[in-house]
Amino acid sequence: MIFTISTKGRYALRVMLDLAQHGGAGPVPLKEIAERQEISKKYLEIIAGELVKGGLVTGASGKGGGYRLCRAADAYTVGEILTVTEGPFCTVACLAENAAACPRAGQCKTLPLWSELDDMIHNYLFSKKLSDLL
Repeated sequence: MIFTISTKGRYALRVMLDLAQHGGAGPVPLKEIAERQEISKKYLEIIAGELVKGGLVTGASGKGGGYRLCRAADAYTVGEILTVTEGPFCTVACLAENAAACPRAGQCKTLPLWSELDDMIHNYLFSKKLSDLL
């Protein structure tokens, strides 16, 4: 398993930053975000849907519609945003949530390394606020 952040996760972070920067006057149309971020509007529709489903943004359709943050930028962590689009972070399969118990866990010399790495990544991403990136 390779630990990577997909384009969906990276773009979701860019969308959230864009909303934090431009959302003060009301909902931000996805078309405007797509133009500023140079990302396909169609792809952003998928991402925005996941952000709405994850409770990070609200969306309104029709004239004057668009998306807006549900909370202030300093109330979001990078880890929270990435988890909505990427799922839980895990460097090795045996540490994944709901993973079957590894029969070698008790004697595995590398498990502490992977566990510590997972903790470092989690702590780092969940310590960075959206407002830190503005």
